[in-house]
Amino acid sequence: CCNTTLSKVKDPETGEEKWEPKGNSSEAPLVVAARKIGFDEGIAKDYKRVLEIPFSSSRKMMLTVTDVSGRNELCQGGMPLPDGTQLLSVCKGAPNFILDFCTEQLMQDGS
Repeated sequence: CCNTTLSKVKDPETGEEKWEPKGNSSEAPLVVAARKIGFDEGIAKDYKRVLEIPFSSSRKMMLTVTDVSGRNELCQGGMPLPDGTQLLSVCKGAPNFILDFCTEQLMQDGS
């Protein structure tokens, strides 16, 4: 649920390489955190996005739907997916708006 990318660039003044986010500045911390735990932008090839509802200031959220057909977990060692799961919806945005729509919660133990 993020369209920001992280690229290595060379600083023109110092010549040092550094990581630079491209896209929405509020998504940059999500991309950096994902990179730190081993995700890279190649993951998009493995998880095809089938629908995106972009962030809107009136809705205060963004939603994506991803094809997870044939998988039993979300990434290696990640959240288990119930048998037969075909699509995964991910929403991000203002917690007070999103929580109003939630009917279930994923606990730390995977239940």
